[in-house]
Amino acid sequence: MEPLHYILATAGHIDHGKSALVRALSGSDPDRLPEEKKRGITIDLGFAHLDLSSTDGRPISVGIIDVPGHEDFVKNMVAGVGSVDCGLLVVAADDGWMPQTEEHFQILDYLGVTHGIVALTKADLPDADVELATEDVRERLAGSPLEQAPIIPVSAHTGEGLETLKIALATSLAQIPPPMNDGKPRLLADRVFTLKGIGTVVTGTLSGGSLSHGQTITLQPGNRKARVRSLQSHNQEVKIAPPGTRTAVCLSDASRQDVLRGETLTLPHLGEPSETADIHIQRSPNSPQRILRNHTRIRVHHGSANTPARLVLMDQKEIKPGESEFAQLRFESPVHLLAGDRVVIRDWPETSTLAGGIIIDPTAPRRGFRSPPQRTLLQQCAQAVNPDDPAKWAKAHLQRLGAVLRRNLLKQSRFGESQIDAALGVIDTVQIKDWVADPECWKNALNAAATLINTEHTQHPERPGLPLATLRKALREYLPTDSIDILLDDLCTNGFSRNGTLLSRDSHTLTLPPAMQAAAENVRAALRAKPMEPPARKDLGHPDALRFLFDNGEAVELSPELAMDTHAFDEAVKSVRTELASGGAKASKLREVIGTSRRVLIPLLEKMDKESITLRQGDLRILRQQG
Repeated sequence: MEPLHYILATAGHIDHGKSALVRALSGSDPDRLPEEKKRGITIDLGFAHLDLSSTDGRPISVGIIDVPGHEDFVKNMVAGVGSVDCGLLVVAADDGWMPQTEEHFQILDYLGVTHGIVALTKADLPDADVELATEDVRERLAGSPLEQAPIIPVSAHTGEGLETLKIALATSLAQIPPPMNDGKPRLLADRVFTLKGIGTVVTGTLSGGSLSHGQTITLQPGNRKARVRSLQSHNQEVKIAPPGTRTAVCLSDASRQDVLRGETLTLPHLGEPSETADIHIQRSPNSPQRILRNHTRIRVHHGSANTPARLVLMDQKEIKPGESEFAQLRFESPVHLLAGDRVVIRDWPETSTLAGGIIIDPTAPRRGFRSPPQRTLLQQCAQAVNPDDPAKWAKAHLQRLGAVLRRNLLKQSRFGESQIDAALGVIDTVQIKDWVADPECWKNALNAAATLINTEHTQHPERPGLPLATLRKALREYLPTDSIDILLDDLCTNGFSRNGTLLSRDSHTLTLPPAMQAAAENVRAALRAKPMEPPARKDLGHPDALRFLFDNGEAVELSPELAMDTHAFDEAVKSVRTELASGGAKASKLREVIGTSRRVLIPLLEKMDKESITLRQGDLRILRQQG
């Protein structure tokens, strides 16, 4: 029978016996650093493994992460509990609930750890008051996801309560759904080292999917590729590492300097680095009595990553303990996040844990963050990622952004491809090429584009259409910039046409407004007075009227300085074709044939070159070969 795989993390105040308890449970020492041995405290993360059995006999494989309890090393504690299934909150029966107990407890809550057990350690000590400590802990847990958690007195020294604790752990873990395997593996590196003869090794907790021997992976946020040379899970070499396990990955094509603690090892097509993320922030009522103000510089802990950022609040100027708010994280360097990820927010000097949050949009645009509809849409997105609801999330995400590339729905969330496909099958969408759009947003954008074009035709009937650049700029209010050309293609299947850089209604015909008719007639007369020697455009005046003659086919634009009557241009082309039919000719000869000056001849011949009538070869012009 295949074992169930889970990750268990300790939490609790310094010197409450976390490492001793892990040793007693697993038989292995989680403290690995010489300084830890010397000082007798845990400084960095320690790891162990425990095999249990559920009540129905199914094996349970537990990876244990032992975290430091000292306040100076809370950042290391956060790095260890980012992807855990269950918390083992350790409280010494003689000391009771202490400051780091509270901070660690808040961190577990911020990270969404809803399953846990309390180990009341040092129960064998003479001054331990187990009954009083149990009552105090139960009061502290009230109102939290762990309020019904078992509280088990234990002694790592005598072995008291250890078997009871193992049974409680097995019972609690068996109630947790097995880790999801959505084909989206992520391993957040908490250790990186080199083994002689083996290479660079990265360890971390694997979630979201499996990793296989020989697989190509990407290290984010640096977007560096490497290959999996070998895999170990719980000290056993494996060909495939399943999610929910402590995994060591030996990499080919990567040196020790190429990989940093805190980086994410994932597949090439999953997610992309970003410097902006939308988040829903929650502060515990028991968090430090420090006000979290708008634009505060903070540290954001995601897994083992620790990234500086500015906190931009949506509506409020500050968040007090016990309050929540939508906000935007503006990172000082790129991070790799997915919607639904949990983060912990600490102050800049790393002295206090201030808040926790859930990522709503990992690649959020900064523009429009505080616009009125955003709070409602962010609320819908937040409800969809906690708890996970792919259809609700996809719908809210589309309503917020208007349209998104289908692959980005997969890249930006923790949902698997089958979940995204199923979600798009049950919600109402517009799907064109690689884009998926919210129907109402798409309809509003189409209507806005049509209105802009119709207004242009009404106000300027002499113009052939509205410039694409103008449309794209206006439609950014409705849709992402990259999707606008897809929208305009859709528009062009419904009574509109694109002509070069202009868009117009199919039924539109150029019409000269009464106010411009006299000016247009004056320009026509000036061009026809001396057809082969037209005046400069600056002398013609009336640029709008001249533009109408260009668009209506009555005049030809030779250059920014010169225009010519269309009939005269056609006659000049006819004369040139006749002259060049028997061979090439110099410009001086063509000037005589056309009957014009050099001022007109040069731009006239360049126009013919541009329209593929003639071809310049040295000093000669020849007819361009057709076809």
